[in-house]
Amino acid sequence: MSMRHLTWSLLIALPLLLAGCGGRDDPQAKLEAAVQQLQDNIEAKSTGAVMEQLHGDFLARQELDREWAKRTMTLLFLRHKNIKVLALGRKSWIDSAIGSKGYTEAQVGLSGAEGLIPDSARHYSVKLEWWLDGGEWKLARLDWE
Repeated sequence: MSMRHLTWSLLIALPLLLAGCGGRDDPQAKLEAAVQQLQDNIEAKSTGAVMEQLHGDFLARQELDREWAKRTMTLLFLRHKNIKVLALGRKSWIDSAIGSKGYTEAQVGLSGAEGLIPDSARHYSVKLEWWLDGGEWKLARLDWE
């Protein structure tokens, strides 16, 4: 599998990791809302909105930065008319020692299509690290298998 396709799959997988909302002052609920918003932004193919959710020090695979994320999303959003993310299992929590860090682990199915029928689909195990920045959860680290 090419790195570009894997990257596209990762970016698409990010959002569906969590789906839930709760109290506005609850950090866990805010984290879940951020993940849901990320999913919505990816499925809407809104590169700018996704970029707003990435922390300034964002890294994927410990080396791929925000500019890489932007270029990859732009290319893949142009390639696929429809993008869907399906979280097959997920777990999310806030670090008990450092309340400004949150984590999400999930099994994610991703698909892209030119029409109604997907022409590509993949399964990934993804790990996300979120940092609380100015009262908002920003995606800071991303890794996948």
